[in-house]
Amino acid sequence: MRIDILTLFPKICEGALAESMMKRAQEKGLATLHVHNIRDWATSKHLTADDAPYGGGQGMVMKCEPIFAAVEALRTPECKVILMSPAGRPFKQAMAAEYAGAQHLILLCGHYEGIDQRVIDALVDDEVSIGDYVLTNGAIAAVVVTDAIVRLIPGVLGDEASAAEDSFSDGLLEFPHYTRPLEFRGVRVPDVLLSGHHGEIAKWRQQKALEKTRKNRPDLLGE
Repeated sequence: MRIDILTLFPKICEGALAESMMKRAQEKGLATLHVHNIRDWATSKHLTADDAPYGGGQGMVMKCEPIFAAVEALRTPECKVILMSPAGRPFKQAMAAEYAGAQHLILLCGHYEGIDQRVIDALVDDEVSIGDYVLTNGAIAAVVVTDAIVRLIPGVLGDEASAAEDSFSDGLLEFPHYTRPLEFRGVRVPDVLLSGHHGEIAKWRQQKALEKTRKNRPDLLGE
């Protein structure tokens, strides 16, 4: 898989892409991750990538020309262009799994007041939001989406079962975890986890996942 991130702030992404699972995926040859500065495709003297909005209003709008040039230079026949936007569809685990099967993604990061609508109409296949809040720019969101996708590529995680047990994979939040020491500040690891009875452990984990989901995300249960 190849992922290209287009942003005005590439340094926000570069450090994260060189760590942990995303680093491992690249070292294994399972993913190719690139970050590009949109200004590299600007042609004006000052490499301008934004301008005042028609109709007036606060802030600036990202211009068509450098974005069109960047996407057209990077796009492949199988590519999907995804815009990071607070106005997009909520990003879910199922979407991460779907995109993990793609061959090539371009993640376009907005900034300022947004991107010229003509870019969205002509180039963008999907708009994605990582939450109901506004970030300074889409670069951080692009890193979040990239991480969620890349860790689902077969071979990236050390244990393939890990992804299947993640929160949201089965519609519930993940169950609690414990490790050594057996007792800490008067709190002991639940006895069932020490029993060696895999059926009872699985039942306990399912119940705890349900309890946590009901407490923190009742919307996932339709409650």
